[in-house]
Amino acid sequence: MSFDFVLFGGTGDLSWRKLMPALFQAHRHGHLHADGRILAVARDEQTDEQYREWLRPKLQEADTAKRPTDEEYASFAQRLHYLRMDLAEPESYKRLKAWLAERSAETVLMYLATSPHLFPQVCQQLAAQGLNNERVRVVLEKPLGHDLKSAQDINRAVRLAFREQQALRIDHYLGKPSVQNLMALRFGNVLFEPLWRRESIANIQITLAETLGVGTRGDFYDRTGALRDMIQNHALQLLTMIAMEPPSSNDADAVRDEKLKVLRSLKPYNEETVRSDVVRGQYRAGHIDGKPVQGYLDEAKVPAGSHTETFVALRTEVRNWRWAGVPFYLRTGKRLASRESQIVVNFRPMPHSIFSGPVQPNRLVIKLQPEDGLELHLMAVKGGASGSGAPSDALTPVFLDLDFDKVFPADRVGAYERLLLDALAGRLNLFVRSDEQEQAWRWVEPILHAWHDDPHGPRPYAAGSWGPAAASALVARDGVSWPQEW
Repeated sequence: MSFDFVLFGGTGDLSWRKLMPALFQAHRHGHLHADGRILAVARDEQTDEQYREWLRPKLQEADTAKRPTDEEYASFAQRLHYLRMDLAEPESYKRLKAWLAERSAETVLMYLATSPHLFPQVCQQLAAQGLNNERVRVVLEKPLGHDLKSAQDINRAVRLAFREQQALRIDHYLGKPSVQNLMALRFGNVLFEPLWRRESIANIQITLAETLGVGTRGDFYDRTGALRDMIQNHALQLLTMIAMEPPSSNDADAVRDEKLKVLRSLKPYNEETVRSDVVRGQYRAGHIDGKPVQGYLDEAKVPAGSHTETFVALRTEVRNWRWAGVPFYLRTGKRLASRESQIVVNFRPMPHSIFSGPVQPNRLVIKLQPEDGLELHLMAVKGGASGSGAPSDALTPVFLDLDFDKVFPADRVGAYERLLLDALAGRLNLFVRSDEQEQAWRWVEPILHAWHDDPHGPRPYAAGSWGPAAASALVARDGVSWPQEW
């Protein structure tokens, strides 16, 4: 299907670090229609050729295997075009309309990689030029607002210009193959569904950990923080996919209806439960990979004495028949001991053991990054020789390891590549609906309000650690530990 891909914010960090590399990989893999153009929009005065030359060295900063050869870039560059626009100026949108009118592409995708406060203005101007017809879809990058009211204001403005089916709120975690395989794991196999409930599962832990600090994004991050940046979107989307009921079909709205039910079933917070069930932290100086790194307050563009959190751990529950009483623990942070994102499903212990020695409960580990796959932890008899000193029926932990990159070596695509291809094709399953997004804000707002009125601020933790000690104490109350503490 022929397309025109219009990238607002075409010279920004997100565009050259994530979006353009993903579009190049889609081009390299032959997934983009031959009759497809990419238009970068920004305030700088550039020609098409100048933009192509500007982008070329940026793509060379990707992993070696993902860097284009001269021949590949020359082919990709033929798709690239540039248009100078002032997003507050109606004349700029007339020039965009004229550029699009040079031909009639079957699909027009407007990707707003700009500050969210510009979303209403851009959508209004697009609608004023008639660039909101049925061929057009708009992609909205996170963060979509900074609280419930701002999110509702943006959604209201977007709805005045585009139908809900045309507005795609992107969460790149949903494009990860292992996240997509959560649906296949649960609803494409009969194995786990009888166990996927409170009678068999003791608790579920979701960890989204980074070793990086805020780098040069200190001013942006200080206005956002870990709760808005990671919990309100990525972590909650993972929780909904783990906890949702089987949808009636794989239709986008059937799936999103079930995810919304989970968000509405989350146990709400109040001032008291925020104090007891939520931990916030802020990294201090420490060591990452043996090298010293500075603390958050010493990072560029971070205000002195900032109370912005770089770490959050919390305990919550899904109040329905399937999950009643099962704790869900969510944890995210910057400058932690290792870069890893995973979901751990801890099953209940055996009710009675007939074996000698301890029997560890089973667990399922869903690995999101840096590896991408599944681990199923079981118990087995080692089968030692008679007289070795160990009981012949003593059990030992073993695990089954499924590495998706090895199983599907030729078919893997990155998260942004998958989502961009879905956006072009109009597949909405992996995009967030407005009522989902607003409900997530509704759930985190009591935490934001409690923190606003708390003079103590976040707890300090050393860079290279696993966060404040209070995060371990949070789960220890339930007799649980985080995976790294096993």
